Amino acid sequence: MTKDEKNGTSPDNDSTGLRHRCNFCGKPASKVKRLFAGYETFICNDCVNLCHDILISSPDLTEEAENYEPPKPQEIKKFLDQYVVGQEEAKKSVAVAVYNHYKRINALLERRRNKDAAPAEVELEKSNILLIGPTGTGKTLIARTLAKFLKVPFCIADATVLTEAGYVGEDVENILVRLYQAANYNPARTERGIVYIDELDKIARTSGNPSITRDVSGEGVQQGLLKILEGTISNIPPKGGRKHPEQSFVPIDTTNILFICGGAFEGLDKIVARRVGKKQVGFDAENLNISAKTPEILNFVEPTDLLEFGLIPELIGRLPVVVPLQPLDKTALFTILTEPKNALIKQYLRLFEMEGIKLTFATEALWEAVAMAEKKKTGARALRSIFEKAMLDLMFEIPSNENVEEIIITTDVITRTAPPKIIYRSKKRTA
Repeated sequence: MTKDEKNGTSPDNDSTGLRHRCNFCGKPASKVKRLFAGYETFICNDCVNLCHDILISSPDLTEEAENYEPPKPQEIKKFLDQYVVGQEEAKKSVAVAVYNHYKRINALLERRRNKDAAPAEVELEKSNILLIGPTGTGKTLIARTLAKFLKVPFCIADATVLTEAGYVGEDVENILVRLYQAANYNPARTERGIVYIDELDKIARTSGNPSITRDVSGEGVQQGLLKILEGTISNIPPKGGRKHPEQSFVPIDTTNILFICGGAFEGLDKIVARRVGKKQVGFDAENLNISAKTPEILNFVEPTDLLEFGLIPELIGRLPVVVPLQPLDKTALFTILTEPKNALIKQYLRLFEMEGIKLTFATEALWEAVAMAEKKKTGARALRSIFEKAMLDLMFEIPSNENVEEIIITTDVITRTAPPKIIYRSKKRTA
């Protein structure tokens, strides 16, 4: 046996003088890198790679008959508490909505299996969720944390990149393509997934009146979202991109897909305050004493406020659960810094621990960072920006200095008026 035959390749000519070729594409052995021999047949490396790609990208059409038993609402909230600080009502609302959503799906599956069952006396409808609140309050974090905990396909889409079908940008149906890919190309699992649509407020139309001109990234996108939110059979291209007649499509039923939408809705507080203020006129009016600066102003949001903001009535009706998130106060910001599993301080401690260095933060320094973040009015996002700037020079220089034992971060480091206190190892310093 020749060396090539041991490696799975064969020469162009065998003992009978016949040329060895790939039985799939017909290429001779001299035109391919490797030619694998089987029983009276050959296959080249190119065809092997092609078959591998087909197996990976082809949809898994196996139907999952098992019910998905969701965690109890208290279990979901307990997991969210490890990452999301505050926002108790929002976490409860999301936990209940997710739990009820999958109980509803399980009930539908049971009815499909039991064909002799009597018609349902009560039909359970899907309750999509709308999270509203200032930037940096945890809307996207709640969605990402859910993705870690739930054993269902999950994807996050940004509404700002969506455009109406036929225009430059992403079609609304590309959201389902992402979920389909997250479900490992399994339509059955895709139809039981969860989608989070961020920045929904950015596709509001410019006025409360219906547009007579084309609004391809605003009202047009809202119209496109209507069907998939409510439930429809959507034919999606498995690999995404624009549709064309020659490609294959996968039908996805969105009836049992839970949609969670989120947005800052900047200016909605003024709309709510103006409406509530009108109600206070008259002898029987309640003295609510509410203004746009009231922290709990979004608790009073009604569908008419969202309509005035720029959402179309049909879309508002498909998002029946409206969950407001409250602005973060100083105590909440301090807790975000120190307590969650993904707390920023814990991340820095771990990074320096990997360098063999003890990192210490003075309490006063943390409170100074909280005060600076509160002035920026961007919620928890401001904290990372502050610490990244304060720690940049330190993280650049310290890995090259093996003589450092401990670093103490003071208030002056956060305000960038003085360097940190550095304690060196005594042994190496005297050597």
